[in-house]
Amino acid sequence: MRRLIRIVRNLALILIAAIMILAGVLAFNVVTHGSRQIQVAAVPRVAVDTPSAAARLGEAIRFRTISSYENPDQHADALRGMQAHIAQSFPAFHAVARREIVGQYSLLYTWEGSDPKAQPIALLAHQDVVPVAPSTEKDWQQPPYDGVIADGFIWGRGSWDDKGNLYSMLEAAEAMTKAGFKPKRTIYFAFGHDEETAGTFGAKGMAALLASRGVRLDFVVDEGLLITEGIMKGLDKPAALIGVAEKGYATLVLNAQATPGHSSMPPRDTAIGMLSAALTRLEDHRLPMHIRGTVAEMFDTLAPEMSGFNRVVLSNLWLFKPLLLREFEKSGPTEATVRTTTALTIFNAGDKDNVLPGNAEASVNFRLIPGETLASVSDHVRSTIRNDRISIKTFPRNTDPPPVTDTASPSFQMFSRTIREIFPDVIVTPGLMVGATDSRHYVGITDKIFRFSPVRANSDDLKRFHGTNERLSIDGYADMIRFYRRLIENAAG
Repeated sequence: MRRLIRIVRNLALILIAAIMILAGVLAFNVVTHGSRQIQVAAVPRVAVDTPSAAARLGEAIRFRTISSYENPDQHADALRGMQAHIAQSFPAFHAVARREIVGQYSLLYTWEGSDPKAQPIALLAHQDVVPVAPSTEKDWQQPPYDGVIADGFIWGRGSWDDKGNLYSMLEAAEAMTKAGFKPKRTIYFAFGHDEETAGTFGAKGMAALLASRGVRLDFVVDEGLLITEGIMKGLDKPAALIGVAEKGYATLVLNAQATPGHSSMPPRDTAIGMLSAALTRLEDHRLPMHIRGTVAEMFDTLAPEMSGFNRVVLSNLWLFKPLLLREFEKSGPTEATVRTTTALTIFNAGDKDNVLPGNAEASVNFRLIPGETLASVSDHVRSTIRNDRISIKTFPRNTDPPPVTDTASPSFQMFSRTIREIFPDVIVTPGLMVGATDSRHYVGITDKIFRFSPVRANSDDLKRFHGTNERLSIDGYADMIRFYRRLIENAAG
């Protein structure tokens, strides 16, 4: 009995010691995990003629530059109209920059630098917008294409995505030109016209043109991640996420074939049944979640800025990674940052209720995290559906994830400093862009891409992205102009 008591006591002591050691390790990691934020002084707020700038953006929204795969020229008149408005609105910039039309509708401006040895940079934005979902126009507080300015906002499709970025870049360049600024390095302004339909003619064409001229860019800035407010649990300050990585894009078309016939005598395997089973297996057996690369660096950067248990978790991912992944799996937006997503988007089969169709077809869209490839996703689909009677075709515009930008580069440090100069209250961190941008077409002429929109957004704002009641804060728009002005000063001044 005494021996048993000694054994229990020793086990208890070992357990207590293990707990104390674990607690010590956790606490040590928290305490030694110091802030990675660059300490900078906020710069004086440059005066912006906000009412005039907002009015110009409102006018731009009225041009219905809606992209279309099926009819790429459907918005030609709207694009030309907006381009005329751009030329009229920013005469000083047009006097110093060379303008070229690429792919019929894209705009490429060259603002020549004084130092021919300095590596140029490029600021990207796109002119086109997504359509408003049918029958939802009535749900808008302001008509989606009227560019109304009310209640402190610029309302309408494209105010945020992406005419806000495009016009704020031009507003900054126009003001700087009038003030006599001359860049030391050449700055390209590349405004695509078909980003919402993969940028096949616009961004891809402009990047190819620059490549043919032997241009090698120091860095590219494009739309991307935002300044999020109140979205990350445990983080009291806004977080400015710089997209140094972007997901790849892959749509696979699955087609199941069977013998057509009368519905009164159905065979055991039908086209719809086989394809439905395959799609169910894909949803039930998704690709695994990972915390690695850019996402791991993001957590490492955010950890010392967190409070409470969240700081303990992010400072000790070696222990809490499974817990964190389970939390991320509960929400689509958070899960998308740690997994190659599987989305069933199109299903077509049959044309009469009493006829068995000879084939059924479905499109499945994957957004690939860095580390996955088009080949690895295709292999996953084949091994998961396990049915040779289902063929798999690849979408012609599929792309692997582009290379990840090195956050140790001087350009990244400059970009981070610029954000904190204009937005001194934010925490800056690298992040993963889950959508696709025009910037992926520039990987052949630069190894540094920053996907960032200098826009403050809360969880309610995120619902407006490609959705109903898209709008941009007037005060926020003024800060966008200030940001691009400071970026040009820091990068090319």
